Amino acid sequence: MTKKSTISPVNFSVRRFNKHVLNPLMLRLAGRKHWYTSTIEHTGRRSGTTYRTPIVAHPVSGGYLTPLPYGVDTDWLRNTLAAGEAVITNGGKRSTVINPRLIDAAEAATVLPARRLRAFRRLGIGRFVRFDLGPAAGKAAGNAH
Repeated sequence: MTKKSTISPVNFSVRRFNKHVLNPLMLRLAGRKHWYTSTIEHTGRRSGTTYRTPIVAHPVSGGYLTPLPYGVDTDWLRNTLAAGEAVITNGGKRSTVINPRLIDAAEAATVLPARRLRAFRRLGIGRFVRFDLGPAAGKAAGNAH
Protein backbone atom coordinates (compact mmCIF):
# COMPACT_ATOMS: atom_id res chain seq x y z
CA MET A 1 0.00 0.00 0.00
CA THR A 2 1.48 3.31 -1.07
CA LYS A 3 1.29 6.32 1.20
CA LYS A 4 -0.43 9.16 -0.65
CA SER A 5 1.14 12.58 -0.18
CA THR A 6 -1.08 15.41 1.05
CA ILE A 7 1.22 18.01 -0.52
CA SER A 8 0.05 19.80 -3.67
CA PRO A 9 2.21 19.44 -6.80
CA VAL A 10 3.26 23.11 -6.52
CA ASN A 11 4.27 22.74 -2.87
CA PHE A 12 6.07 19.50 -3.71
CA SER A 13 8.08 21.31 -6.39
CA VAL A 14 8.93 24.17 -4.04
CA ARG A 15 9.88 21.70 -1.31
CA ARG A 16 12.11 19.76 -3.71
CA PHE A 17 13.81 22.97 -4.95
CA ASN A 18 14.39 24.12 -1.39
CA LYS A 19 15.82 20.76 -0.33
CA HIS A 20 18.27 20.43 -3.21
CA VAL A 21 19.12 24.04 -4.09
CA LEU A 22 18.13 26.59 -1.44
CA ASN A 23 18.89 24.57 1.72
CA PRO A 24 22.56 23.97 0.85
CA LEU A 25 22.95 27.72 0.30
CA MET A 26 21.05 28.58 3.50
CA LEU A 27 23.26 26.27 5.56
CA ARG A 28 26.15 28.67 5.01
CA LEU A 29 24.40 31.29 7.19
CA ALA A 30 21.79 29.35 9.17
CA GLY A 31 22.36 29.24 12.90
CA ARG A 32 24.69 32.23 12.94
CA LYS A 33 24.23 35.24 15.13
CA HIS A 34 21.96 37.88 13.56
CA TRP A 35 20.51 35.49 10.96
CA TYR A 36 16.85 34.47 10.93
CA THR A 37 17.26 30.76 10.27
CA SER A 38 18.61 28.11 12.59
CA THR A 39 19.93 24.64 11.89
CA ILE A 40 18.75 21.35 13.24
CA GLU A 41 21.15 18.41 13.40
CA HIS A 42 19.29 15.12 13.25
CA THR A 43 20.21 11.48 12.76
CA GLY A 44 18.79 9.47 9.87
CA ARG A 45 16.28 6.84 10.97
CA ARG A 46 17.75 4.11 8.76
CA SER A 47 21.23 5.32 7.83
CA GLY A 48 22.38 6.68 11.18
CA THR A 49 23.93 9.57 9.23
CA THR A 50 23.95 13.00 10.86
CA TYR A 51 22.23 15.67 8.76
CA ARG A 52 21.92 19.46 9.10
CA THR A 53 18.80 21.21 7.86
CA PRO A 54 17.96 24.93 7.95
CA ILE A 55 14.78 25.67 9.89
CA VAL A 56 13.08 28.57 11.64
CA ALA A 57 13.37 27.92 15.38
CA HIS A 58 11.68 30.46 17.61
CA PRO A 59 13.05 30.46 21.18
CA VAL A 60 10.31 29.99 23.77
CA SER A 61 10.44 29.43 27.50
CA GLY A 62 12.21 26.12 28.08
CA GLY A 63 12.82 25.31 24.43
CA TYR A 64 12.05 26.08 20.81
CA LEU A 65 9.02 26.20 18.55
CA THR A 66 9.36 25.50 14.83
CA PRO A 67 6.69 26.11 12.18
CA LEU A 68 6.05 23.29 9.71
CA PRO A 69 5.36 24.98 6.34
CA TYR A 70 5.74 21.65 4.49
CA GLY A 71 3.66 19.63 6.93
CA VAL A 72 4.72 16.67 9.02
CA ASP A 73 6.21 14.50 6.27
CA THR A 74 9.67 16.06 6.09
CA ASP A 75 12.75 13.94 6.63
CA TRP A 76 14.20 16.13 9.36
CA LEU A 77 10.96 16.02 11.36
CA ARG A 78 10.48 12.27 11.00
CA ASN A 79 14.11 11.71 12.01
CA THR A 80 13.80 13.99 15.02
CA LEU A 81 10.52 12.46 16.19
CA ALA A 82 12.00 8.96 15.87
CA ALA A 83 15.18 9.87 17.79
CA GLY A 84 13.43 12.00 20.41
CA GLU A 85 16.27 14.52 20.31
CA ALA A 86 18.30 16.80 18.05
CA VAL A 87 20.66 19.78 18.21
CA ILE A 88 19.44 23.24 17.26
CA THR A 89 21.90 26.04 16.51
CA ASN A 90 20.23 29.41 16.88
CA GLY A 91 21.99 32.76 17.02
CA GLY A 92 25.38 31.05 17.19
CA LYS A 93 24.42 28.89 20.21
CA ARG A 94 24.05 25.10 20.06
CA SER A 95 21.34 23.53 22.20
CA THR A 96 20.42 19.90 22.63
CA VAL A 97 16.65 19.60 22.37
CA ILE A 98 14.47 16.71 23.48
CA ASN A 99 10.84 15.63 23.55
CA PRO A 100 9.76 16.87 20.11
CA ARG A 101 5.99 17.01 19.84
CA LEU A 102 3.56 18.21 17.23
CA ILE A 103 1.23 21.02 18.23
CA ASP A 104 -1.41 23.06 16.44
CA ALA A 105 -1.67 26.81 15.98
CA ALA A 106 -3.92 27.22 19.04
CA GLU A 107 -1.25 25.75 21.32
CA ALA A 108 1.51 27.68 19.53
CA ALA A 109 -0.45 30.88 20.18
CA THR A 110 0.12 30.43 23.92
CA VAL A 111 3.90 30.88 23.53
CA LEU A 112 4.47 32.82 20.29
CA PRO A 113 4.30 36.59 20.01
CA ALA A 114 1.10 37.67 18.24
CA ARG A 115 3.04 39.27 15.38
CA ARG A 116 4.95 36.06 14.65
CA LEU A 117 1.78 33.96 14.86
CA ARG A 118 -0.01 36.27 12.39
CA ALA A 119 2.86 35.87 9.93
CA PHE A 120 2.67 32.08 10.17
CA ARG A 121 -1.12 32.16 9.73
CA ARG A 122 -0.78 34.33 6.60
CA LEU A 123 1.55 31.69 5.19
CA GLY A 124 -1.03 28.98 5.94
CA ILE A 125 1.07 27.31 8.63
CA GLY A 126 -1.09 25.54 11.18
CA ARG A 127 1.25 22.87 12.56
CA PHE A 128 4.37 23.30 14.67
CA VAL A 129 6.85 21.17 16.55
CA ARG A 130 7.80 22.10 20.08
CA PHE A 131 11.10 21.05 21.64
CA ASP A 132 12.24 21.11 25.25
CA LEU A 133 15.80 22.02 26.11
CA GLY A 134 17.96 19.02 26.96
CA PRO A 135 19.80 18.89 30.31
CA ALA A 136 23.07 20.27 28.88
CA ALA A 137 21.29 23.08 27.02
CA GLY A 138 19.67 24.74 30.02
CA LYS A 139 22.21 27.55 30.19
CA ALA A 140 22.78 27.88 26.43
CA ALA A 141 19.23 28.80 25.47
CA GLY A 142 17.58 29.16 28.86
CA ASN A 143 17.52 32.92 28.48
CA ALA A 144 15.69 32.67 25.17
CA HIS A 145 12.66 34.88 24.74
